[in-house]
Amino acid sequence: MQVLVLAVGKLRERFWRDAQQEYVKRLSGYLNLEVVEVADNPAPEQLSPVQRGQILVTEAERVMRYLRDRDGVVVLDIQGHPLSSADWSHQFDQLTAAGYGRLVFVLGGSNGLHPELIRKAEFRWSFGPLTLPHQLARIVLLEQLYRGIRISRGEPYHK
Repeated sequence: MQVLVLAVGKLRERFWRDAQQEYVKRLSGYLNLEVVEVADNPAPEQLSPVQRGQILVTEAERVMRYLRDRDGVVVLDIQGHPLSSADWSHQFDQLTAAGYGRLVFVLGGSNGLHPELIRKAEFRWSFGPLTLPHQLARIVLLEQLYRGIRISRGEPYHK
């Protein structure tokens, strides 16, 4: 299965990059995985609704350049469906069986995702009501991909 993790913003600190590299390595035995970072827009702390909208449009354009017609898009969205790891495993099995050319997981920047990207989603996934830094959300996504696959295959997961 081809999987693309498409993230707005870069992992700046080495410990985040090391964690990502570890999960990419673990997932390599199960998936053809690619992680792509698109630039985020720098923004002041206090944004007007117009400024926020402009940033979301620009970031969405960068993300959409990577999307193909046959992609199954999953967006990380606080308004999405919160799932246990076992439920996520089942959802992942359903997505992989749906016949998409690849699955694309989209993580927005600090201002969220443009509504057009959310509308493209086959599934909206939430990690719950917690607010996570975007770097951590990316690592949680990779870990849950790995855990979900292991659950689906009946394989043990490290403790």
